[in-house]
Amino acid sequence: MTVSSTVAVIGGGPAGLMAAEVLSASGAQVHVYDAMPSVGRKFLLAGRGGLNLTHSEPFDVFVTRFGERRAQLEPLLTAFGPQQAREWAAGLGIETFVGTSGRVFPTDMKAAPLLRAWLHRLRAAGVQFHMRHRWVGDGAFDANALRFVTPAGEVTAKADAVVLALGGASWARLGSDGAWAPWLQAQGVAVAPLLPANCGFDGAGWSEHFSSRFAGQPFKSVAIAFTDSQGRHFARKGEFVATATGIEGSLVYAASALLRDEIAVNGSATLLLDLLPDRSAEQVLAAVKHPRGARSLSSHLKSRLGIEGIKAGVLHEALSKEAMQDPAQLAATIKAVPLKLVATRPVDEAISTAGGVRFDALDPALMATALPGVFAAGEMLDWEAPTGGYLLTAAMASGAAAARGAIQRLGL
Repeated sequence: MTVSSTVAVIGGGPAGLMAAEVLSASGAQVHVYDAMPSVGRKFLLAGRGGLNLTHSEPFDVFVTRFGERRAQLEPLLTAFGPQQAREWAAGLGIETFVGTSGRVFPTDMKAAPLLRAWLHRLRAAGVQFHMRHRWVGDGAFDANALRFVTPAGEVTAKADAVVLALGGASWARLGSDGAWAPWLQAQGVAVAPLLPANCGFDGAGWSEHFSSRFAGQPFKSVAIAFTDSQGRHFARKGEFVATATGIEGSLVYAASALLRDEIAVNGSATLLLDLLPDRSAEQVLAAVKHPRGARSLSSHLKSRLGIEGIKAGVLHEALSKEAMQDPAQLAATIKAVPLKLVATRPVDEAISTAGGVRFDALDPALMATALPGVFAAGEMLDWEAPTGGYLLTAAMASGAAAARGAIQRLGL
């Protein structure tokens, strides 16, 4: 093909925009279509509390965060990984820094300036944007008659290649609703069910007293441990939040894949919450047994162990009044409060989704073998990762990889 080849990128999130950048640099005429009035809406939401662009840990550790999909994602991340992400941002005039957790942020912590600079560069490179264009993929797929619903009615477009970057199924109001899944399945593209990832969970039930007092409050300086029925183990320190019906937050999200899968198999998952991870079981038992004189148990736990508020509340959820008076049982529970979880929160509430276009439905260039000339990228692929910059870096890496696949196919 010639440099006049036209590529349609459907989806204006980080994966789609990165695909557009790589494609436009090759000389392709790139048209980005998105259902929303503007691109990058979930990207902007993710950056509301500080845009976590990537992570600074060594690459050989970074790639382990993708679990069972490491083999598929490592080649993509080798081409565009954490260091390349920082260099790419610097090329847009956005300097970055490494936070205390190892996460990488823009110096001003904001997503909007980066997105503005990125769109300015894409438009200067000739990328054309078509907003409020919702792709309709039902019926036979035809790249020469891509159908879009717009405020003015249905329109069609032609392309020599197509990059789909349609996102998963979380935060549908921002554009990712998973509607594409049955359309691609009907074309013979294998799609794993879309499931919540980095999500909260509903528990077996807080008491009304606990829920009314502590919903929305954080468990700080704690650790959780969980071993599933297959022997896979998770243990980490951090913090999370009690909700009216269960738990959510960064520490829970990190374990969410194991917890979700265990609930799917066995109907529930019970994690163990260590309220004092920096103290040994022996130290806790000694403190609980220490004579308290006329002080109440709550005053004793507060003065000797710093246990009060939500930490004291969860102990009362787990133990009867009689058990609270048993030093051995109380000390053991402080180190391992059982929290039974029975369901994930709805997929639309999740930070991201697992499942999507299966890698065995794609060739190494991320082209759908059932749809020659159609490439897939981003969260709509069947992978998941924890928060911490891993999601964003891999989404952009897959967008770049899909673009390279299209470039190779078009001979640009």
